[in-house]
Amino acid sequence: MSIPPAHLSASARTRHNRMRDQGRQERSDLEAVLSAGFVCHLGVVVDGTPMVIPTVYGYTSEWLYVHGSVASQSLATAPGSAVCVTVTHVDGMVLARSVFEHGVNYRSAMIYGVPRLVTGRAEKEAGLQTLTEHIAPGQWEYARRPSRKELAATTLLALSLAEASVKIRSGPPSDGDSADAQRDIWAGVIPISTRRHQPQPDPSLTRGIALPDHILRLSDQLEVEPDAEPVERP
Repeated sequence: MSIPPAHLSASARTRHNRMRDQGRQERSDLEAVLSAGFVCHLGVVVDGTPMVIPTVYGYTSEWLYVHGSVASQSLATAPGSAVCVTVTHVDGMVLARSVFEHGVNYRSAMIYGVPRLVTGRAEKEAGLQTLTEHIAPGQWEYARRPSRKELAATTLLALSLAEASVKIRSGPPSDGDSADAQRDIWAGVIPISTRRHQPQPDPSLTRGIALPDHILRLSDQLEVEPDAEPVERP
């Protein structure tokens, strides 16, 4: 496995032409954006029409993996075609003194390239493991793994992380030193965050099956609703 470069690639597609101060050049910034979420949007042209598909992902130091049904038009078209995958996190609404200066605090990544279809069973299982563990660490070892039939019914694409662009906006409105700052108008940021709430068991779950440790660790990372019922622990 090759060691990825510390800086992101510079190409016509990844160059920051606007709001360059929000652009990031470090690969660690890309990995931070990817690590913080698990839903991406895959943009691909299908029969001359652009399609943007939301899907979950997983990643390694070299590859971004996305998967879906073999019947998916977008996934069937993507291999051999240029695509763009985006990941975005909204961190706050930025309300300024003028509507023109309103904005959003965000972290985003755009990854360009031509994905390849993963066909070998070993890599396909490894890619699906990467995807599963990214969403819920420990789940690959806990749950039943895909059968041959299920693997055959699944399309897995691998997109290189070699060509990527990252932008991040944070902080207060940008009109604090303008003439509008003299107006009696409230300005600031309304923070927005994503939380994992207390796990809810499947109604058909056999009585007495407690939450496994890896799910407890996952849910304990974020605060629990004050009025939530206690979680049954093993």
